[in-house]
Amino acid sequence: MTNRVLDTIMERAEEIRELGPVNERLGKLDDKAAKVLRDAAVIRMLQPAAHGGLEAHPRDFAETVMGIAALDGSTGWVAGIVGLHPWEMAMADPKVQQEIWGDDPDTWIASPYAPMGVARPVDGGYIFNGRWQFSSGTDHCDWIFLGAMLGDKDGKVAQPPNSLHMILPRSDYEIVEDSWNVAGLKGTGSKDIIVRDAFVPEYRTIPFSKIIDGTAPREAGLTNPTFLVPFSCAFPLGITSAVIGIAEGALAHHLAYQRQRVQITGTKIKDDPYVLYAISEAAEEIKASRTALIDNASRMYDKAAAGEEFSFAERAAGRRTQVRAAWRAVQAMNEIVVRSGGNAMRTDNPIQRFWRDAHVGLAHAIHVPGAVYHVSALTDLDIEPPQGPMRSMI
Repeated sequence: MTNRVLDTIMERAEEIRELGPVNERLGKLDDKAAKVLRDAAVIRMLQPAAHGGLEAHPRDFAETVMGIAALDGSTGWVAGIVGLHPWEMAMADPKVQQEIWGDDPDTWIASPYAPMGVARPVDGGYIFNGRWQFSSGTDHCDWIFLGAMLGDKDGKVAQPPNSLHMILPRSDYEIVEDSWNVAGLKGTGSKDIIVRDAFVPEYRTIPFSKIIDGTAPREAGLTNPTFLVPFSCAFPLGITSAVIGIAEGALAHHLAYQRQRVQITGTKIKDDPYVLYAISEAAEEIKASRTALIDNASRMYDKAAAGEEFSFAERAAGRRTQVRAAWRAVQAMNEIVVRSGGNAMRTDNPIQRFWRDAHVGLAHAIHVPGAVYHVSALTDLDIEPPQGPMRSMI
């Protein structure tokens, strides 16, 4: 099936690859890397057609992110994170969509969704305060989604807890420079965000409960199945695709490096059956990760297209597949990186950068397996998981 966005990316593969070290040095995506993503319309793949978006199949989006991440982890990561935000913005009030995309449909939107701020209700909206970490690609974005806990009249978290996604223009928040000092994915520029006493009108908010249970896209009148797949499938898709793509990039560089390599013992790699075994095993595991993730998204798309609802057990099983795909890819990558020799860890060898990027990507909260595996197993046993944190990202 044709994916012209991915085709365009592949035509500029060398440009993306060469910008990898540059992004890392800058601590954010170089403007040239962002321009490649804009030129190829990567961030418009999940944007509603009403604003000129492509409304692409989630499979095509995932394959595109993987392709980019295999060239440079940070560029792929930003493509996966920022590229997902138009999907949720399609569910927002048309008035805020027009504010964001009316003059420039190529406007980018940042996040994070984690509820690190408090929204205090006032007439017509909320007074909003907080500080957030991990706003990937934020330097290239002019609007932002921020997770919030609903507050009471005194600004304390209201009980029972209830969370919102708040939508703010760049003028209402501060990007904290020099707040992204990390071991990997340095080029994503995932900096802190601060909001101080910003007024957020009601129409610039979306209750998270309506996102997670699928009410929001139906109330917005969206009919394309892309927008009807569960949030617990769509949101992690870009992130996990980036991690798998990074593992694919590590594998490609490992193969290129090993073709002519002679070990200190004098043994050529092509004559070392133990390394060859590891290469084949890793290649198959990484391929299996790709297949599992794409199959999961495609099955959910098909179910949405058939007009069917998603049970909690199905959403939990989907998260289990996604989490396992990420871990399988990174664990497989580890097996070949440690067989690449000490010179692979030199800073001019891209293998070490892919290795660092993959591990930082795996550390994202969406890849924590504990609660996901726990809840998925309970549902397989026909046991209703308790309300609370165990269900928060399912």
